Amino acid sequence: MDIIRAIEKEQLKTDLPNLQIGDHVKVHVKVKEGNRERIQVFEGTVIGMKGASIRETITVRRLSYGVGVERIFPIHSPNIDHVDIVRRGKVRRAKLYYLRDRVGKAAKVKTKL
Repeated sequence: MDIIRAIEKEQLKTDLPNLQIGDHVKVHVKVKEGNRERIQVFEGTVIGMKGASIRETITVRRLSYGVGVERIFPIHSPNIDHVDIVRRGKVRRAKLYYLRDRVGKAAKVKTKL
């Protein structure tokens, strides 16, 4: 077990921002197309966080052409280049799954001052 923990500790990223539920973030993801690699930005609201240590994931939701799109990102994955926090959100829940049923202004998260 100590060997596994040691390997996991090596893989952990140390340059991550302090992410919280409700934050509007830009996740820079490395995408491979053939033999080329580029960075694609996925911008949205963090509606859930799960796991701990190397298994930690965030669920990011955004509206794309009127359709809700959610992606789950393993934070410590080598495919994640970096995460930028655009603005902090003021929420009172651990999971914001209720945003899935909301449309328009009702789906907005208030900004923390």
